[in-house]
Amino acid sequence: MKWLASIASVSLLALVLPLPCSAIPAEGEPPTDPHLNDPKPTRILVRVVAHGAMVIGREVGGARVTITDLETKQVLATGIQQGEAGDQNQIMRTPHLMEEPVYSARAAAAFTTTLELRKPTLVEITAEGPLAHPASMQQASQTVLLIPGHDLTNDGIVLHLYGYIVQIEHPKSGQALIAKDDVTLRASVRTLSGTLVRPHGDWDSRKINIYGEVLIGSRIVERLQMFYSGEGSSFEAPFFVPTANDAPDGITLRVVVTDLSMGNSGIGIAINPVLTERRQPASRH
Repeated sequence: MKWLASIASVSLLALVLPLPCSAIPAEGEPPTDPHLNDPKPTRILVRVVAHGAMVIGREVGGARVTITDLETKQVLATGIQQGEAGDQNQIMRTPHLMEEPVYSARAAAAFTTTLELRKPTLVEITAEGPLAHPASMQQASQTVLLIPGHDLTNDGIVLHLYGYIVQIEHPKSGQALIAKDDVTLRASVRTLSGTLVRPHGDWDSRKINIYGEVLIGSRIVERLQMFYSGEGSSFEAPFFVPTANDAPDGITLRVVVTDLSMGNSGIGIAINPVLTERRQPASRH
């Protein structure tokens, strides 16, 4: 009878001891599908955002998204992301758990497409923008494995574009400058999503390097410390125009913006001829 007791003890242990990890099934069972080899409609959402800022939406022209099959090189989908930049409070100020949506918690721009996939497909997703500011356009790409019938929604595939929109407002490129004049260089600085860079804001100019440069040819002849003008996202600095003899082909004005903590950088450029004296208006007879 001892051997029966031993068997009973082993059986009891089997009930209370956990199964080895290799014997524990994955949660749930694969869905039954009578059409395993048919193409499956698969919804893919891509969201292009300015790194450290908001979604790139209609205010800055949106972003172009292209999805390419890496095996066949076939373009599966392409289009323009349009819509709103998103909820600034939700994106910039609200803490999130890893699985929580950030950009899709409120209405925000996105590119959405439905692909007919027969098999797991490795694709390259490419984004470029902001389309309304060609001088500030950036590009990013991501390789993603798509599974037939497995939709990628909510925040979707998020691609980050690095940089700033920097526009020289004064003097405008091409505007003639008078030698030895005292001129104010003024430029606006925004994130790629179009939000303002200024002191004490979510994008605090006090933490960003913003400076101007005066160039003759490729040589920097002066570097300018720029100050917030008190309006919008405008920064300015005074400088003296070189003589026409020193700059026979004019000068280049360059505004450089860089944030080493975030990896964002941008430049604005204006090219200006230099005149010896002011042109007098044509006399009328």
